[in-house]
Amino acid sequence: MSSLPDSSAGVSRAAGSSILVLNGPNLGRLGTREPDVYGSGTLDDLRTVLEGDAPESSIALRQTDDEAVLLGWLHEAADSGAPVILNAGAWIHYSYALRDAVSLVTKAGGTVIEVHLSNPHAREEFRHTSVISGVATGVIAGFGFESYRLALAYIRRNAH
Repeated sequence: MSSLPDSSAGVSRAAGSSILVLNGPNLGRLGTREPDVYGSGTLDDLRTVLEGDAPESSIALRQTDDEAVLLGWLHEAADSGAPVILNAGAWIHYSYALRDAVSLVTKAGGTVIEVHLSNPHAREEFRHTSVISGVATGVIAGFGFESYRLALAYIRRNAH
């Protein structure tokens, strides 16, 4: 289940300004988990940054350690047309269910930007592979919170 309550469930196409910022396993530990790799900011800090960058949009920042929950949020985006900024954590490397859910969003004309806080290609070899990059709209990696901000800037210019 989400470790961050979110009141924007049920985003609709009519809303048009809702942006889903979806985070997978262990990202609820930002701020304390390997700050030398992931930075010292928390998900609440990230929410503040993104809301400051896009005050006209509804930022629905969510985190889960349950893959089924993340899949449900992607299904929601496929049905509603809400653009997605996705940091799926370790699932990015092996979850074909996640790949299929991302593909549902992009094949429906939606936007999914895969983001990484660190640069996976500068880390262990198993992190070099993303099973979703091929079906995502784009990939931004290695810039910490700036990866999310760049994705948000793209969505604000192109997906609304």
